[in-house]
Amino acid sequence: MQTFTTIVAIVAVIGVIWGLIKRYETRLVLITGGLVMAFLSFKPMIAFHQFDKSMTNPNLIIAICSAMGFAAVVKLTGCDTHLVSLLTKPLKKLGLFLLPACGLVTAVVAVALPSTAGCSAAVAPTLIPILVRAGFKPAIAAAMIIGGGIATSPFLNPGVSHNAFIAKMAGMDVMQLIAFSAPRTVGLGILAIILMTVVCVVYKDYNKNQTEEEMEANLALGGTAGNASLPEHPNVLKAIAPLLPVVILVVASIWFKDLKVSVGTAMLLGTIYVFLVTRANPAEISKKFFDGMGEGYAKIMGIIIAAGVFASGLTAGVVGDLVEFLKHAQSVAKLGGSVGPFLLGLITGSGDAAAFAFNEAVTPHAAEFGMSIPSLGVLAAFAGAFGRQASPLCGGLILVAGIAGVNPMDIVRRTAPVMVILLVCLYIVS
Repeated sequence: MQTFTTIVAIVAVIGVIWGLIKRYETRLVLITGGLVMAFLSFKPMIAFHQFDKSMTNPNLIIAICSAMGFAAVVKLTGCDTHLVSLLTKPLKKLGLFLLPACGLVTAVVAVALPSTAGCSAAVAPTLIPILVRAGFKPAIAAAMIIGGGIATSPFLNPGVSHNAFIAKMAGMDVMQLIAFSAPRTVGLGILAIILMTVVCVVYKDYNKNQTEEEMEANLALGGTAGNASLPEHPNVLKAIAPLLPVVILVVASIWFKDLKVSVGTAMLLGTIYVFLVTRANPAEISKKFFDGMGEGYAKIMGIIIAAGVFASGLTAGVVGDLVEFLKHAQSVAKLGGSVGPFLLGLITGSGDAAAFAFNEAVTPHAAEFGMSIPSLGVLAAFAGAFGRQASPLCGGLILVAGIAGVNPMDIVRRTAPVMVILLVCLYIVS
């Protein structure tokens, strides 16, 4: 019976990947694969329960829908064109180095917003159009955000659940653990940005001489076209509007932590600011904001919901047994702590479950195989994150794919090689 379940899971994964490559309707492919595996594992309700859970995930809904609503208002009022007009000339002077510069910006934001989806929702609507206008293809622009900027920097945030979990297990303060892991966190993060830039060169994703028509065609993929002519004299107050929510989130997280400003709050404040500086019709702004929220739920949350159903189907079958194997593979703890969470993150689009399962069962015994608890715990947490960033089922990756208007597999082809190299480096330094 177990052999049959394993075969079904393998066939389903291959079928889903094939369907995504063929560009069939993504949500249909994922939900079908998840339901088939759940039914054939005789656990059909796990898929339906996951569907309900994903539909009502407050963190994702707030971050994604509010960010897409704000992006719609920014586009309606033309604030995006003022920002681009203000920044295009000095940014274009950076040439290829604009890509790693945007990666560093994303990394800083990711420290304040450690959620992959939340950080992506905050920065992608602004950075992707800027990169595309500068001559970069939408796929590499999205890949730098998800695979470069958000590779490791979220682990510098003391609020990340993995940090608290590992620190408690090791009997350390959370900030002590962050200080312990900071050299590899920063080092691997910088390496990720450098490698993504190398990928850009290898894939020939940068054309500094692109025509206006090519630029607008690329922008149209993500629904960000429609303003071919930029204002000659940009209004600074309008230009800073698209960046305001990000600034609010960073400032609040550093100096006003007690306020607990969410992505939704920052986006709403940004919308109010847009209304004040543009003096646009408030009814039109309100309508556009909620239309954008609805579109964000339908196009992006819809795919994340479908991906959750697919992951639940895998969990009902072979993934559960694979996790159990990793828990008891103490003789190969280091290899299991790196490759295991990475593969599960790659398959399911979420690296947290595998990392937590491994750390809870195996990491307390780290001394028995010549490792420390912090070292093995961080290894598993990072490996799961790298697998997630290389998965077409990753919620944040799907989000930036939607914003960039590209297929998730186009991004994976760029992030996956980088994540594999990072995994090898992580294994060596752990």
